Amino acid sequence: MYISSQSPQLAHKLTSGIDFHRSGRQGLMAYIIASTNMKGGVGKTTMTVNLATCLAKYQNKRVLIVDLDTQISATLSLMPPGEFANLRAQKKTLRTLIHEGVRGNPKLADLTRDAIQGYVCNVPNLSLLAGDIDLYDEFLVSELLHRRSVQQGRSDEFEKVWNEFEVNLIRDILGPIGNDFDVIILDCAPGYNLVTRSALLASNYYLIPSRPEPLSLIGIQLLQRRIARLKETHKDNPAVNVEMLGIAFSLSGNIFTGRYHNQVMKRLNDDFSEVKLFKTKIPVDVNISKAVDTYQPVVLSNPSCSGSKAFIQLATEFTQKLTTVARINEPPSNFLLSNLGD
Repeated sequence: MYISSQSPQLAHKLTSGIDFHRSGRQGLMAYIIASTNMKGGVGKTTMTVNLATCLAKYQNKRVLIVDLDTQISATLSLMPPGEFANLRAQKKTLRTLIHEGVRGNPKLADLTRDAIQGYVCNVPNLSLLAGDIDLYDEFLVSELLHRRSVQQGRSDEFEKVWNEFEVNLIRDILGPIGNDFDVIILDCAPGYNLVTRSALLASNYYLIPSRPEPLSLIGIQLLQRRIARLKETHKDNPAVNVEMLGIAFSLSGNIFTGRYHNQVMKRLNDDFSEVKLFKTKIPVDVNISKAVDTYQPVVLSNPSCSGSKAFIQLATEFTQKLTTVARINEPPSNFLLSNLGD
């Protein structure tokens, strides 16, 4: 059942009885949600950071944002460039964790915990694993994996070695911290690179932030096909079971694309069940753009504006949808990160 909320107080009241750690769920591990879209410019990162902040501030959930995009928009939405530069100098960004994960560093868990920044934007339950402008070199990764396959006597199984690496890259980073959070949201880069694929494989669900525009519709269709192929590639791994949580929309102020709104929504209603389309839509609000200059989400910089109210309402719907879908579709053990390995 969809419940509308118009204020932070009401949002907290409506969601305070919703328990992510339901009685049948073992290990109290975090739900991992990949926020992804093939197309850029759809408001993905803005939605991700505001949704995460609402979950932490108004619903008292322990939330971690992981910035997987080399544009580091999520990171710079939550801290000034100077602070990010300091983290990078201290090797406390995702780049270091990916590098050490590729090397098989046994201290990866300690490095991950050390890299996570807590109390982000002075919100006690909100944490960030900062991204980096340079995450990895795919050529060097390929060379390393080829060398590893030869050393293991599996030179004729390079594709299998690559698939195993793809499954475990992000999972190995998140595994040790699964007990520390209720929700981990992965802000993926536009497109479909190695890190995005690994993020999807490590996730329980994926969220598609989008705009009700024709080109966005194409991006959703392409992403769905890619994910279907990804799941087919890893079908023999029972731990890979990522499912769509839903599509959430930010409205566009473009008069030329706005007139296609009804056509696009009709097509999406034809392609997806109603439960997969979030009812809450983020309106056009200049305060959302202005919030970038404050290095904090609009729900903190201007909580009374129309955009903030919509994000708070979206977070309420997100919580209800996640709880409902998890109970119906997934056995509890599937949420254990310890079960996601080989």
